[in-house]
Amino acid sequence: MNFNQAFHRDPRSRFYRPAVRLLFSEKTDDPERLVGNKYFQNIIHYIPDPTVIHPGGSVILDFGTAFHGGIRINPYTRDAALRVRFGESVSETLGNANEDCSRKNALLELPNYGQIEYGNTVFRFVRIINESMIDVNIQGLTGVALERDLEVTGSFESSDEELNRIWKTAVRTVHLCMQDYLYDGAKRDRVVWMGDMHPEIKTVLCAFSDTSIIPDSLEFLIRQTPEDQPFNWINTYTSWLIISLWDYLCVSGDAAFIRRYADRIRRIMKTFCSYVGPDGSETIPEKRFLDWTNKGFPEAEHAGIHALLLWMMQAGANLLHFLGEDASAEEAAQKQLLRHVPDPVGRKAPAALITLTGLADRRDILENDPFRNISTFYGYYMLLAKKTIPALELIRKYWGGMLKMGATSFWEDFDLDWTKNAFGIDSLPVPGKKDIHADFGNYCYKGLRHSLSHGWSSGPAPFLSERILGVSFPAPGKIHVQPDLGDLKEVRGTVPTPYGLVQVEATCSGKTDIRIPEGLEQV
Repeated sequence: MNFNQAFHRDPRSRFYRPAVRLLFSEKTDDPERLVGNKYFQNIIHYIPDPTVIHPGGSVILDFGTAFHGGIRINPYTRDAALRVRFGESVSETLGNANEDCSRKNALLELPNYGQIEYGNTVFRFVRIINESMIDVNIQGLTGVALERDLEVTGSFESSDEELNRIWKTAVRTVHLCMQDYLYDGAKRDRVVWMGDMHPEIKTVLCAFSDTSIIPDSLEFLIRQTPEDQPFNWINTYTSWLIISLWDYLCVSGDAAFIRRYADRIRRIMKTFCSYVGPDGSETIPEKRFLDWTNKGFPEAEHAGIHALLLWMMQAGANLLHFLGEDASAEEAAQKQLLRHVPDPVGRKAPAALITLTGLADRRDILENDPFRNISTFYGYYMLLAKKTIPALELIRKYWGGMLKMGATSFWEDFDLDWTKNAFGIDSLPVPGKKDIHADFGNYCYKGLRHSLSHGWSSGPAPFLSERILGVSFPAPGKIHVQPDLGDLKEVRGTVPTPYGLVQVEATCSGKTDIRIPEGLEQV
């Protein structure tokens, strides 16, 4: 008998994680007992010496890396309360964190000889403050991770340890966002955003054999969106749906999922074919969105959206051919769109899409002051549009710059100029220096609202798997493998498929060992 058989099962598992470092304490006895603490249950007989937090006292604990979940506290004090403040950075535990999407600051009334659990967010640091008039005795405090228990079957190892670390951090960033569905940020926003999800989908496909969260998340959006409305109320995000469906199909071969929504695909493509003007220019109506960095640059936004529509037409025609449908209208739309080559006016996100879709080679814009005006969202497409060695240099400098500031997951936005005279996210405030978290940010992610675990920033992982390992899937059931080491001496890695792992080893001397599982046709 299963008591809960009729109910929905949480796809996530629970793990207990002890704190690894005491960063700060005041008015507290034996706070170091909270580090490495593994007491999940109160002990009535033979009570171990507790940590005592006196009125007004507090501690800040570091769990070593960001994780999703909360904390469990085992107190034995009557009529007392503790304030809990979570933070992706130390400064977030000290300030007034934004409460959008997940709570990070709460006053908890404590049970005596019991446990209390609180938290449903991503954090690395926690501050505990005694706001009671009496001492609070704590037997145990541990982190409670609530995450999908998935094996990372993809891999990337090269002669550059920094790149290896960046690949792993990018994958971990998306894993933090793999909750009920695929969120773009597990602290903020805890929402399934269609456009934001495309880089995450590419990361899931290069890292995990279990990719079920992709169709689950896509299906959730499709079912929640009226047929006459754009996804997430943004017309350009409907373009990303079609592109994502094709990319998912090419790797997974999940024909049943695509056929389930064949009618929806046909109607979407018919509508978007009508958004090609007589001169070949895109005419996608409001609401439109490329990325935040190009808000306020209408020419650049038009250029990027024009290229995005072309990409959508290419993917949509492929989907229709796969379904055995006529794609002549989509092919005609592609020809029309290729007639118009808009000017990205020096902006890198549209320049990347224009280059990737074959409209024009605008790598000149990408290489102009190459480490500035980078978008974490469009970083993946910028990498794909660049030649290999400049792309590797960008990964090391830009994503490596976040690691140097204490990151264990990649951020919603980042600018290398922020690092000048700034202290990292794992540090207490340093007099005379800027706070990399609280003092920076743009658009909707200013200051402590800024998410430091945002899945759209994971672009280096699929890029390294696709370009350096050289593994791509041009069509369902087909694979192309052509390693490009750039300035690396050697590389090895795996890419998961429904048929098993693709294995690649290559050296700069040209020696390669490529193993492709049966069921895939090499092209």
